[in-house]
Amino acid sequence: MQDPKHIHIADYNYDLPDERIAKYPKAVRDESKLLLYRGGQISEDVFYNLPNYLPKGELLVFNNTKVIQARLHFHKSTGALIEVFCLEPHTPHDYQVNFATTRRVAWTCLIGNLKKWKEGKLERTINVGGKEVLLTAERVGVSGTGYEVVFDWGDDTVAFSEVLEAIGELPIPPYLNRETEASDLKTYQTVYSKVKGSVAAPTAGLHFTERVLAALDNNGIERNEITLHVGAGTFKPVKSEEIGGHPMHSEWIAVKRESIERLLAHGGHCVAVGTTSVRTLESLYYIGVMLHRNPDAHQDDLHVPQWMPYEYAASPELKLTTVEALRAIVDWLDRNKLPVLHTSTQIIIAPGYEYHVVKAMVTNFHQPKSTLLLLVSALIGDNWHRVYDYALSHDFRFLSYGDSSLLIP
Repeated sequence: MQDPKHIHIADYNYDLPDERIAKYPKAVRDESKLLLYRGGQISEDVFYNLPNYLPKGELLVFNNTKVIQARLHFHKSTGALIEVFCLEPHTPHDYQVNFATTRRVAWTCLIGNLKKWKEGKLERTINVGGKEVLLTAERVGVSGTGYEVVFDWGDDTVAFSEVLEAIGELPIPPYLNRETEASDLKTYQTVYSKVKGSVAAPTAGLHFTERVLAALDNNGIERNEITLHVGAGTFKPVKSEEIGGHPMHSEWIAVKRESIERLLAHGGHCVAVGTTSVRTLESLYYIGVMLHRNPDAHQDDLHVPQWMPYEYAASPELKLTTVEALRAIVDWLDRNKLPVLHTSTQIIIAPGYEYHVVKAMVTNFHQPKSTLLLLVSALIGDNWHRVYDYALSHDFRFLSYGDSSLLIP
């Protein structure tokens, strides 16, 4: 097996004309096109017929994250416009606690026009539910790939989630090359989004409607949800020639005990909706491996490092079955009286990766030379070329607001 670190990203390039990038979604979500790849055969249909291609009793797993209005704009007294892009909570660190906090929070942020904000506080008077409050932002240090910014509005009755909803702008993908519009507030969320925290949508889920969800239920297809908060790193291009030089972004995940039990009831396998669900589900296997090795591990020790799968694969004598790995998580949750697993993952899924949980996926068409294209290739091999050639020659729309595919190896 080729060492994944030596994979050349140039081998995962293709020509994507700008006119093939969907700038807006279809007027009716589930009327987008669906490419079907099944055991090497390629065909197409309309997305609302997806339930017809999944067997009765199948388990379909969705990412229920919700995109937040993460872009905040401030004007300095000089008139300079500063954009503060909230990436992830710093203090309090827990997403839900942070959103519910009043008066003051801190976030790791990206700063637009940083050179014009050398020091001092930015401030802006905002209206929250008919009440005027003064919001200030102060950059207090470096935090990971961004800056720690403290937001202060000094009001015990206003939560940070209300601040974001009052003045935040929904961050649509940069490759759309347009401003966020009012329609994006609805169309750039899945119909089943629940848990606030993402700065990008899990876009394979954008095609689902209540009509399709009802058809899944009527066809005897089980549904379950997990959470991965999508970070801005999902758009980060691979700049190194070999992927060994590409640092994967870390993302926060939450999986209920009940979801793991549901997986176990299906032999540890499922169909994933979107690459974010894939990354979460496959990370579960390696979390189970860590807990099998160290049953007393603390939750903070369960982060999945980028290259762990490939280092683990080099020691076949240690190999666990998927069921054993998932059972290790359930046992750990029970011992610690926890209903939900909270941790983070940095997993990179590339050719040479062995899938443990995911046996098929629903996914959109991804950017050239992206880690998401590597993930697809890890599932269907070099046939990704045929899939993308078909999509390009049959008028499929690409990227976040584009069409989708069902990939069954």
